Amino acid sequence: MTTPLPAVPAEDRTAPARRRTWLALGGAAAVLLVAYLALVLSTGDGLPRGTRVLGVDVGGQSEQQAAATLASALGPQAAAPIEAVVGGEHVTVVPADAGLAFDPEATVAGLGGRAWNPVTLLSALTGGPEVAPAVAVDQEALHATLTAIAADSDTPAVEPTLVVADDGPRLTPGRSGTVLDRDAAASALTAAYLVSRGPVALPQVPAAPSVDDTAAAAARALAAAAVAEPVTVRVGGVSATIPAATLRRALSFVPSGGALVPRLDGAVLRAAIAPAVAGVEKPGRDARWDVSSGRPVLVPSRTGRGVNAGLLADSVVAVLGERGAQRSVEARIGTIQPSLTTAQARELGITEQLSSFTQYFPYAAYRVQNIGQAARSINGTLLRPGETFSLNKTLGERTVAHGYTVGYVIGPGGVFKEDLGGGVSTSATATWTAAFYAGLERVHTQAHSIWISRYRAGLEATVAWGAFDMSFRNDTPHGVYITTIMTSTSITVQMWGQKVYDRIEAVSGPRTAVVAHKTVYDDSPTCHAQSGQDGFSIDVFRVFVKDGEQVRRERISTRYRPSPEVVCGPDPATATATASPSPSGSGSAGGSGSGSPGPSSSAAATPRPSASGATRT
Repeated sequence: MTTPLPAVPAEDRTAPARRRTWLALGGAAAVLLVAYLALVLSTGDGLPRGTRVLGVDVGGQSEQQAAATLASALGPQAAAPIEAVVGGEHVTVVPADAGLAFDPEATVAGLGGRAWNPVTLLSALTGGPEVAPAVAVDQEALHATLTAIAADSDTPAVEPTLVVADDGPRLTPGRSGTVLDRDAAASALTAAYLVSRGPVALPQVPAAPSVDDTAAAAARALAAAAVAEPVTVRVGGVSATIPAATLRRALSFVPSGGALVPRLDGAVLRAAIAPAVAGVEKPGRDARWDVSSGRPVLVPSRTGRGVNAGLLADSVVAVLGERGAQRSVEARIGTIQPSLTTAQARELGITEQLSSFTQYFPYAAYRVQNIGQAARSINGTLLRPGETFSLNKTLGERTVAHGYTVGYVIGPGGVFKEDLGGGVSTSATATWTAAFYAGLERVHTQAHSIWISRYRAGLEATVAWGAFDMSFRNDTPHGVYITTIMTSTSITVQMWGQKVYDRIEAVSGPRTAVVAHKTVYDDSPTCHAQSGQDGFSIDVFRVFVKDGEQVRRERISTRYRPSPEVVCGPDPATATATASPSPSGSGSAGGSGSGSPGPSSSAAATPRPSASGATRT
């Protein structure tokens, strides 16, 4: 009888299979580990093999070596200008000026040493990683570059303007514009740096006026109501009237908070009621300097009592939209502090004369009036430290209402013509020359287009309303007080303050690039004869001397165009060519005997002004 074998449990039958499986897996893992460690060892201490930056292979190099390789290979590309387009216009951006710089050290930082990351190891096997270049951005320089680009490319929105004229309010609608989107442009330039192959588009965005049409129309309606009736002012039992015409002259509108806001010139309003309230006011006085002795003597300020111009303007603005009896305000008498107190004036340290310059000119009634009006406007000007003097702002537009008359100015092509304000540039020359010798900082000066012989070449200035200014800045730590003295043939401008330098000298260079003048014949009724003047270039150097040593030297370069000699009458050559021949054919009907004066005889015989008497200055 056969005895059956004992049954083997199922788990015992599968154990060898499991062991074989685990052994196989362990062996495979060991092989992979060995391969992984071998691959890690193969990477070395440098960057992973095949590492590239903008196509430059730096694999296997140390970080220091890779940075040097990239600096050399990509340096020209990093310095290359970036071509950009904004508003259809092409602009060139220099990376260094725009604060953009390639940083090779930051680009490869942390990439060196043995690679343990499997992904990095795999990329090394398949060609190596492509690393983006690191870019350093100087935000301040980038902002400055975009500001310069915007200055040339922007078409800013134009706010509506409201002018109160004699015939009623005149509203000029605003206009939308287009401006550079600076944030987006900064991102576009930064992203394109080193990698762009074509012009970079710098985006623009619409710009709307802050005051919309509805707000502008509301301001126009207010303006019409504002000047429809007078305003009554009651002061200490006295009643005064501000006429509608005065309101019209004092009223203006400025954009603010999405509206055209009314503003009133308090000084104009106060002048209108001054005669009526004179009995209840006590005039005050600003501090000033008396220079009649040849040195500045401080004249103390004095507090006054009366109607404050600013508070009066605020009160009247509040009732501009009212009608009838509601157009009435109460103005109280109060203390009026001087705008410059004695203490404030003393702190400015005005103790001596800085400079004095006299500019002479041939007498002419229009010169005396125009230069004299300018001298009165300049006289008494105070520049605190850091303040800028603007002649256009000081004089205002040269109009009849401002006290100016017609005189001679330089017209197109260097030919003189008549216009309002002729001669004012004499005051510009005198004031700028005094500022020059006072050592004040030149902001903007523009010489005449042609040289006028009574001025020192290169050391003179002119102005034109709405075109260019003459301006300088008080860059001293003390105040500068400006006074003027006017005669019928001269204007003297004096500067008072406290000297920083011992003296200022003017040194002129030679005249170069001389261009001869031409002769022009003019037989029109409006001809003004003038002698010619050659064109040339010249440098004037301002030398600053302190303690016997030159401490600064400033060059001012000027280019004068030639101005023609103008002869009143027909061109003799033309007259000769067009004259009818005599019967004998001798041509005796033409030539100098035809009655047409030559250049010299015309200038001598004509009663019209010559170049020395027909100039803006």
